Amino acid sequence: MRQALPEAMRARDKVAVSVLRATLAVLDNAEAVPVGEAELRGVAIEQAPVGVGVTEAARCELSERRVVEVVRAEADERLEVAAQLSAPAHADRAARLRAEAAVLMRFLDRPGSA
Repeated sequence: MRQALPEAMRARDKVAVSVLRATLAVLDNAEAVPVGEAELRGVAIEQAPVGVGVTEAARCELSERRVVEVVRAEADERLEVAAQLSAPAHADRAARLRAEAAVLMRFLDRPGSA
């Protein structure tokens, strides 16, 4: 998907660029390290760690199965919303959501491409 984004940008495919950026952001969020309650409370300034890289945290690595689940959920969500938009005034939005879902489904059809 990360390789497809620059290709979609060069092709000026607005639908593909939009859905790829959104889905890659969802995947990046899924890789974030969960923050514990103790870390949210913070510490006094005098006890705060100092230095380069002190606030860095390793990211989780998603399995291919988990990536496929996330991409499938994004596609399904778009199809569900498109199905709910039945009013003629929302026809353009529903068509765009279906097109975005089709872009994501292409990645699910090809093994190892998500």
